[in-house]
Amino acid sequence: MAKQETRKHISHSFDIELNDLKNKVLSMGGLVEEQLANSITALIKHDIELAEQVYNNDYKINALEVSLDEESTRILAIRHPAASDLRLVMAIIKTIPDLERIGDQAERIAHMTLQMQGETPAKYFVAMSHLGEYVRQMLHNALDAFARVDVDMAVKVMHDDLKVDQEYDNISRQLITYMMEDPRIIPIALNILWSARSLERVAAHARNICEYIIYYVKGKDIRHISLDQLKEETS
Repeated sequence: MAKQETRKHISHSFDIELNDLKNKVLSMGGLVEEQLANSITALIKHDIELAEQVYNNDYKINALEVSLDEESTRILAIRHPAASDLRLVMAIIKTIPDLERIGDQAERIAHMTLQMQGETPAKYFVAMSHLGEYVRQMLHNALDAFARVDVDMAVKVMHDDLKVDQEYDNISRQLITYMMEDPRIIPIALNILWSARSLERVAAHARNICEYIIYYVKGKDIRHISLDQLKEETS
């Protein structure tokens, strides 16, 4: 009887550790989402103060990555999780670097904003504003799917990534046209183009997080399958 109670206690204690780790990852995700939203706002509105805030706050995300990585490694070493618990810890270990890289992209967008000099015509930011909001919502949905372990939402986010690729290509062509028409705006247009590239990378990292969710729930690695195959794998 005592052994059974001990096993229950250990199991309950482990569940608490896993939930705590998951909540910390979501807190990191919240900070990353805030950094991304602020970097987009700073770019669109040319808000230098906000861009500096994003740039200076990146260290917080880096510190969380190190802390959560250490905690995840400790759990693997001490608890020796199996089955779904092991998949959860592995999904978390893979998610943490993607969140850190999204933070890096937000910092990069802020850096591009800080490099821009003078007034920039609003027409250059119309498409960027739409892309920025779309990507921010993708990240939000990916984190929501992680929190609720929602495979359907994860699949939706992965499909949304295709739209981001299309919008990024459209913005690239548009900016190249602007540069050909007026070479004087080349420095500004390049900064916007690099920012658009950062948003495209954020979407890719959000997709990665959704792949980890599906791995955790279904036990299937779907990194290299088509979206058509994905429907069959997750049904």
